[in-house]
Amino acid sequence: MKIDTSISEEASRFVRDIEGILKGKLSPENRELILKAYSFAEIAHEGDYRLSGEPFIEHPKEVARILARLGVDIPSIVAGLLHDTVEDSHGKVTLEMIEENFGKEIARIVDGVTKVSRINAPVGEGRVKDKIETIQKMLFAMAEDIRVIFVKLADRLHNMRTLEHVRDEEKRLYKARETLEIYAPIAHKLGIHTIKAELEDLAFKILHREEYYKMKALIAEKKKEREARTSEYISMLQTALAKHGVKAKVEGRYKHYYSIWRKMQEKKKSLDEIYDLIAIRAIVEDVRACYTALGVVHSLWKPLPGRFKDYIAAPKSNGYRSLHTTVITHYGEPLEVQIRDEKMHQEAEYGLIAHWIYKERIDVSTMQKWITMLLEWKREVSEGLLGVGDLKRELELDEVFVFTPKGEIKHLPKGSTPIDFAYSIHTEVGHHFAGAKVNGRMVPIDYELQNGDVVEIIVNRSSKGPSLDWIRYAKSPRTKAKIRKFFKERYVEEMAEKGKEILRGISRRVGKGVEEILEDEKLRLYMETQAFTEKELLVRIGEGSLSKERILEILGVIEKRKKRIQKFKKKKTSPLVIIEGLTGLDVHIAKCCRPVPGDRIVAVVSRRGLTIHRVGCKNIKNVDQDKVFYAQWAPDVTGEFLTSVLIEVERKSDIGSIIEQIESGSVRVEKVEMKETPWGTSRAILSTRVKDIDQLNSVISELKKSKKVISVERVMT
Repeated sequence: MKIDTSISEEASRFVRDIEGILKGKLSPENRELILKAYSFAEIAHEGDYRLSGEPFIEHPKEVARILARLGVDIPSIVAGLLHDTVEDSHGKVTLEMIEENFGKEIARIVDGVTKVSRINAPVGEGRVKDKIETIQKMLFAMAEDIRVIFVKLADRLHNMRTLEHVRDEEKRLYKARETLEIYAPIAHKLGIHTIKAELEDLAFKILHREEYYKMKALIAEKKKEREARTSEYISMLQTALAKHGVKAKVEGRYKHYYSIWRKMQEKKKSLDEIYDLIAIRAIVEDVRACYTALGVVHSLWKPLPGRFKDYIAAPKSNGYRSLHTTVITHYGEPLEVQIRDEKMHQEAEYGLIAHWIYKERIDVSTMQKWITMLLEWKREVSEGLLGVGDLKRELELDEVFVFTPKGEIKHLPKGSTPIDFAYSIHTEVGHHFAGAKVNGRMVPIDYELQNGDVVEIIVNRSSKGPSLDWIRYAKSPRTKAKIRKFFKERYVEEMAEKGKEILRGISRRVGKGVEEILEDEKLRLYMETQAFTEKELLVRIGEGSLSKERILEILGVIEKRKKRIQKFKKKKTSPLVIIEGLTGLDVHIAKCCRPVPGDRIVAVVSRRGLTIHRVGCKNIKNVDQDKVFYAQWAPDVTGEFLTSVLIEVERKSDIGSIIEQIESGSVRVEKVEMKETPWGTSRAILSTRVKDIDQLNSVISELKKSKKVISVERVMT
């Protein structure tokens, strides 16, 4: 395609826009390059219009503007102008033309964006098997040049801003889901907060329109009150910092709608109960000033114990650095304060892109780390070890940072256990895991690692390898993938046979042969959506990641069993649990394992009626499976539930203050049973009442931080 060398007024105006955004940082050569790209894109898209009615060229122009505001390099801005020319020019433009006119580097970025744009990423449930291949293509395109995803995120952001012009509702909903499940988490992993937040809010508006406008109205109601209080906090901190000679810009930060709504959903709280709607941020001159400012904050307001995070000494894996502290203000409310310097602030807002602001190129180690991760994901997806759902969870997970005994930082998904840590060091260390010490003390395999923990892995080189049980204790999808790979390579036949044996048990229950079950239409559909072969299905059943209850659910057997539990139906009973789809049943909570909402549960037929047990309760291991029913907690279950916690302390006299600590968190302690140990410490079984598993885990987590407590765990009675 021949490029028109004459410069239109529109082209000149656009370049002046870019110069304004870049604050004049545009050399004559780069100015000419952008003008040339504009003319090329204008000709390529001539006569084409968007659904909004505006000329198509307005889209690449806006993408280039978004990229310029992010501070990326000139090749990325040029690629933003050209990103749709190969895909949407009706064959007028080829990749070879891009390379001939703009060079290999820009052509590579355009090619990568074109490949990603052709991908309909798998979203929601029930996607077909060939979607796995699309994720692999997406990962490869990103790995070839990281700027591909910068341009694609800018492209997606502008498309989401104009999504209301798409008349096809199904397409509109798909784009919003894809944005929320794929692109926003990628922006999160890259640390690009500004794009992540806007993408989430735009998708939220499409997918949950009613909730979006309710949230907007609720926040608007409180805005004046919050703004006045925030201004007061900012003024107080600004004055205190100036008094101590710290130059700083102090500002307020409001959480975006989607993050507030999601927190309300997860914690089952109203807006009034969500305290951290705002945070204030102090941007200072350098690292030393960050720590000085922290001291000023803590002299002004009382810090909340356990709520200080030093991401400067131990940055997040995406490079995020800042000091975070939560304080109690003079109004008695919690307030989060973030402290960082200007460079940290740019990195916090723009993540990996910020490296382009301070350097001509991205830091090699940062780039290599991201590309290595992408290639590992690609390999694990292609080998069937990491599913599409696993990949999305990996992108979304928050992090904890822990240390090796030599002081090396490891970033792991929040909730990770020693197993995850062992595999993060090396696969072979994970395979030969024999135990772990955290902060010098032995911990159980399911111990949840906390920020700042020092973890030492005990290795048994003579062990034959991992146990299947480890999959249950691992948090990271990639840890699970490595364990699965071990068994897939060495014990795949054994696992498949074990899976078939479990299916034989199911076949006796449903009155069908194993082969008949494997040919069942519902099971076949499930295998297709999960991209499982028959053997992979059997392996998943054999390793325990697909339970009997789940298979029965897929087969629809649960529906047939409903009639058998109708006799336990009672009028006017509260919706405590749902048993195989039915509510309002006469149920009792087992005293042996004391389940609470959030625990995985089953219902067992007993002389009293239906008794709710925790999955894995030793008292139901030998119960006839015909008497065991699939159960789940009702979504709106309320009340307090009795459970037991075993605490070991050095002195018996410490129990009183520990009970006081527990009850200060709105948890009642009903009974205390003291026991002495042969080694001179004291143990106490505390019977407590909690609302759900989150509240119980919170209590246990807080107790673990106490210097008086040697160990704490939940127990059966």
